[in-house]
Amino acid sequence: MHSLPVSLTDAEIEAFGAELDAIQREVRASLGASDRAYIKRAITVQRSLALGGRLLIYASLPLLPAAPLFLGVIGAGTASLALAKILENMEIGHNVIHGQWDWMNDPEIHSSTWEWDNVCPADQWKHSHNVVHHTWTNVMGKDRDVGYEILRVSDQQRWKPAHLAQPLYNALLATLFQWGVAMHDVDLRAPRAETRAKLFGIGRKAARQLAKDYVLWPLLAGPFFLPVLLANLTANLARNLWTYAVIFCGHFPDGAHVFTEAQIAGETRARWYLRQILGSCNITGGPLFHVLTGNLSHQIEHHLFPDLPSNRYPAIAPRVEALCGKYGIPYNKGTFTRQLGTTLRTIFRLALPTRRALAA
Repeated sequence: MHSLPVSLTDAEIEAFGAELDAIQREVRASLGASDRAYIKRAITVQRSLALGGRLLIYASLPLLPAAPLFLGVIGAGTASLALAKILENMEIGHNVIHGQWDWMNDPEIHSSTWEWDNVCPADQWKHSHNVVHHTWTNVMGKDRDVGYEILRVSDQQRWKPAHLAQPLYNALLATLFQWGVAMHDVDLRAPRAETRAKLFGIGRKAARQLAKDYVLWPLLAGPFFLPVLLANLTANLARNLWTYAVIFCGHFPDGAHVFTEAQIAGETRARWYLRQILGSCNITGGPLFHVLTGNLSHQIEHHLFPDLPSNRYPAIAPRVEALCGKYGIPYNKGTFTRQLGTTLRTIFRLALPTRRALAA
């Protein structure tokens, strides 16, 4: 087995894994009423923000002749709608579809029934994300999240002339992020019937989303169709940019490692834990910030325990960090500006050929 970038014996790695297993068992055994109340409250807040945002958007329309007042009210409505969409995608949809709340046996809040406010069908996302990404985290050639298959995010990836345009690809991916997620599970090398079925599923889901946000809600405004359409477009754009930033901050800042298949051959559960930590990055911030990221600001803990409820990650994180310190394992955390800044710097730098890539 090829070594991972840490100086630990096999016995030490297994002992480290056993301590993480103990944390997981302890947290799982303690799940109960307070956790149930948390997710139900989160859903109530999200739906209230969505309804309040829609009402404010419509309430602004008669104020159109008074431009400053109109802009203030429709801006508040759009911001509320954007927050609702961020909460639904990040703290609720992403985590419910991960199965974090399946233990409640609530048919309305279950990974088998939840369909999120996103053009990507939940069943396809469960495969591309829950199965592929979380199994093969940061393994080149296996994990499609490594640069989303269009960006070069490590100098271990071979440079191609097409990478010269990756700053543009990156900007487009950020702007249209839900569409990038939607296409994530489509493999053009797969049998045609499988590819057609997935594209049909995306088309059907996208048609519903586009009709809801850009036809039905604006039509309710009658002659004010365009302002409502633009408000919905702005809310979706804000959600896309925020989701992109949070996810990229969790995977591509300085210090995040990528791996080859040879390095993980014969990987044990403990070594899988180690790879999750080495390939993931946390973002520091306050309680509200963590909720708005879907607690993916605790990306390390999420990758270690993807099916534990996200509201538990803030309490787990200090224990995981202390455990990493005990075993001398790097624990990558930094401010939002640091993590996003180094990510963008890497994307721009690796648009050009690097020495290692040229040598390869």
